[in-house]
Amino acid sequence: MNTWFNKFADKASRVVSHAAFFAVCVLIVIIWAPSFFVVGNIDTWQLIINTLTTIITFLLVALLQNTQQRFEDATNEKLNALAKGIGHLLDKEGLTEDAEKLYDAYKTENED
Repeated sequence: MNTWFNKFADKASRVVSHAAFFAVCVLIVIIWAPSFFVVGNIDTWQLIINTLTTIITFLLVALLQNTQQRFEDATNEKLNALAKGIGHLLDKEGLTEDAEKLYDAYKTENED
């Protein structure tokens, strides 16, 4: 399911994982720090950075959670496909000939 939100979350996760996003965050702090002389009130000055960082954090957590969930879903699909493939190596009576060869090769390699 590739909805507009999934596409947006994927692009957002790619953007925030680059050094440029970190540089923008550092730039915000550099601009904010001397702004005390413009604002004049320490409570307002702190409120500005606290509000800004809280909003950014809140939005990024939601976007990155979406990306992580889609990654986990894709991983589970791959694991299910692997399990299904391994299941085809087995028949009702035990290992098929191909599976026996794989098992014997593994056993030979790991005998120490």
